[in-house]
Amino acid sequence: MSVPVMINAFDSRNAANLDERTRDLVERRQRVLGQPYRMFYEEPVHFDWASGVRLYDAAGNTYLDAYNNVPCVGHCHPRVVAAIAEQAARLNVHTRYLDESIVGYAERLLAHFPAETNRLMLTCTGSEANDLALRIARNHTGGTGFIVTANAYHGISHAIAAMSPSLGLNVPLAVDVRTVAAPDPRLAASPEAVGAFFEREVRTAIADMQRHGIRPAALLVDTIFSSDGVFSEPAGFLAGAVAAIREAGGLFIADEVQAGFGRMGSHMWGFQRHGLVPDLVTMGKPMGNGYPIAGVVAREEVLERFAREARYFNTFGGNPVACAAATAVLDILRDEDLLANAATVGAHMKAGFEALSKRHDTIGDVRGQGLFLGVDILGADGAPSPGVAGDLVNALRRRRVLISASGPLGHVLKIRPPLPFSIADADELLQVCDEVLANL
Repeated sequence: MSVPVMINAFDSRNAANLDERTRDLVERRQRVLGQPYRMFYEEPVHFDWASGVRLYDAAGNTYLDAYNNVPCVGHCHPRVVAAIAEQAARLNVHTRYLDESIVGYAERLLAHFPAETNRLMLTCTGSEANDLALRIARNHTGGTGFIVTANAYHGISHAIAAMSPSLGLNVPLAVDVRTVAAPDPRLAASPEAVGAFFEREVRTAIADMQRHGIRPAALLVDTIFSSDGVFSEPAGFLAGAVAAIREAGGLFIADEVQAGFGRMGSHMWGFQRHGLVPDLVTMGKPMGNGYPIAGVVAREEVLERFAREARYFNTFGGNPVACAAATAVLDILRDEDLLANAATVGAHMKAGFEALSKRHDTIGDVRGQGLFLGVDILGADGAPSPGVAGDLVNALRRRRVLISASGPLGHVLKIRPPLPFSIADADELLQVCDEVLANL
């Protein structure tokens, strides 16, 4: 199991080096917030407002956001803000009353899914959505065993944290959870063999469960494998693993919290790149551009037993204000053609990082799809270097570009900006990276 990587986090022992206003806010925060909270960057940044792909600090400085996927259609998009305000001024109730907003939104959203996945259940967060998916899978299959990747992150509830090995040694995995190596092409015999490699991993995990008397319930994967290092190629590599879990009586749960809502550019959802129809799909707060709405899309038959034998109610999951925000997001994705933008800008940005790798030995493999890239950062010896990655992340922050690092070692730049990110924004990111790398 991995230990959480916080290579670019603020160390409170350095608070004396901060300006007076920042130091005061840090000290107040530390007095009232729980100790587990962490802050990005060696020097914390204090934002006052944001718009599109830019954030503005307390002094009015502008920062380019190349990291935050939750405001998927851009920070503070005026159409989302207006939708929230208008609905909040009219009505906000729970889902036990009839309301047009939740039904209309469900109809709109399900139109973006395969016909077989035709039911929607709404929550407030991606963690809740994944937790609900676990309950449904257990109930439908009668199994308790789940398979996740070795550095996966799926949420913070008690149940789902026990299936999120990236949270570290102090959050032990449940006894009926098995981890498998991520579908890293470098672990397979060839790029074409990634699917066979991942299928073998899943079949081995299933066999181990069965030896221990554990009945498989589901394979749960983030379809871009974000915390594992970002793996998207070759398209289709998930098919064999999904076939394996279904042969064992389990379900396929596609976690689209990070990959979904058009981020892949070529498709609305990451699972579509693999030519698959999941049994359950989970989504998170990008659904409402950061407003608390998330959900589970399911095959109707998967919910039948759960509906008979269990009970689900979420006081404000899918409330009218949340559905107004989420409906506005779908409108903006369509009207601003953001999938096409993700495809075009993502390809440009990926080519730009590949070009940088020819000039800087610090940059290794460049991976990803659309506006979700993973870039390996290497040390002088050519080995993965979390330290250099941390130095790069903090140097970019000083140049007012926001980014972070992920992966089991913390050496993979995670690049997933809001979807309106433009060619000019990508060029700015590439130029600043080039300049910073030249001086590391």
